[in-house]
Amino acid sequence: MKLYLGIDVGSVTTKLAALDAGEDLLASLYLPTAGRPVDAVLAGLRQMEADLPPEADVDGVATTGSARDLAGTVVGADLIKNEITCQAVAAVRAVPDVRTVIEIGGQDSKIIIIRDGMVADFGMNTVCAAGTGSFLDHQAARLGMDIGEFSRRAFEAGAPVNIAGRCTVFAESEMIHKQQTGRDVDGIIYGLCRALVRNFLSDVASGKEITPPVVFQGGVAFNRGMVRAFTDELGTEIIVPPHHEVMGAIGAAMLAREHAETGAGSRFKGFEIGRQASPASRESREIA
Repeated sequence: MKLYLGIDVGSVTTKLAALDAGEDLLASLYLPTAGRPVDAVLAGLRQMEADLPPEADVDGVATTGSARDLAGTVVGADLIKNEITCQAVAAVRAVPDVRTVIEIGGQDSKIIIIRDGMVADFGMNTVCAAGTGSFLDHQAARLGMDIGEFSRRAFEAGAPVNIAGRCTVFAESEMIHKQQTGRDVDGIIYGLCRALVRNFLSDVASGKEITPPVVFQGGVAFNRGMVRAFTDELGTEIIVPPHHEVMGAIGAAMLAREHAETGAGSRFKGFEIGRQASPASRESREIA
């Protein structure tokens, strides 16, 4: 069985996706990068090998994400592609008439404008992490709840409490102030989601023509409070596709399949490299 592997290595999470020749998803993984992208890639290969049938034959591999070049060297990638391209390719596969893609991960956020199935424009966050997964996780922990409870309470909240969200420091200070004045915690949580969405629209999406269908991708799309906030702010349905958290890896795998059709052959080093310890891991054991 021929399959195509996509690897998306971000600053917070590493994602892998394996597609068959018909672009059906055979297996996917979503695991923490934990500051060690090589270790994350090797661990992902070990888990992916265990999840796939023994007769699986990798015919193409592509890497993407902030550590795509390093990951490409480690695995022997046939293609190394940027996140915008991979996210767009996967979005068009999931929703063929998509016109706007919102993608928010652990520390990065993006908007991709698609017209006639092609990328027409895009924007990305710079130094501000407000609205990303790491910031939302931090706020949930500060409130003594996991991100699942945070998501549920934001989704089910009544009227939002107004929160200024131009940056992480001001948003957190505003939340604390509103808590100290006795405002409803659920309203504060949803108010934060609304503030972060407004920040995204005024910063990352500044000057972009946002038209439906709008697709929401990335790990933050698990957060129903953020989906609700985008729906309310944009006044349109927000589509969260299946496997939204690994769409970058899916897009990379699709491009690997396309590349394989040229007959170039694959440079993939094999799943066996996943059984090897990375130089960082070996050094850690030697020091210990």
